Amino acid sequence: MKGLKAVGTLLFTGALLAALSGCEKEEGPAEHAGKEIDKAMQEAGEQIEQTGEDIQEATNGGDN
Repeated sequence: MKGLKAVGTLLFTGALLAALSGCEKEEGPAEHAGKEIDKAMQEAGEQIEQTGEDIQEATNGGDN
């Protein structure tokens, strides 16, 4: 009985691993576009933050 349970567990684990490995598909065009938009927004945010710091330094004469 223990052997049958072990075999069942191994089969279940194997099936689960096979199913999960199929979940890692190559990203589609919408996901790729979304990642590109996220990247562009991150870069724009960093540039806005840097511009704000530059303005603050210019108005304070570099003194903090």
